[in-house]
Amino acid sequence: MESDMAGMTEATPSEAGRKPASRPVDLVHLSRYTLGDRALEGEVLELFRAQASIYLERLEAARSGQEWREAAHSLKGSAVAIGAWRTAAAAERAEALSGEALTQERAGRLREIAAALGEAGDYIGALLADR
Repeated sequence: MESDMAGMTEATPSEAGRKPASRPVDLVHLSRYTLGDRALEGEVLELFRAQASIYLERLEAARSGQEWREAAHSLKGSAVAIGAWRTAAAAERAEALSGEALTQERAGRLREIAAALGEAGDYIGALLADR
């Protein structure tokens, strides 16, 4: 399922020209993506929230630059699919790291991603509770 969400869209936050929205999930983007199907929106949001910890665990467990980039790329794709621009941007920054920069910035990027995922997860939880 994870790879299904990651492949939903090819655009990255920078490619799409997106700026972080005031909300952790861009509901207009999500509605366009799901063609206004509220049930599908709920399923996609639940899937993203359920897999957030898996994405973070994969980043934490990455033993190589390639594993790190693949985990960050998967998260970025899933975040873009639902319009979680802050999460996608954090994942994109993490994906760009390699070599010494990865060694030096890894902990900071993990904190940034964890915060963005937490914010998105809380927001999604509140949205789903209202449905």
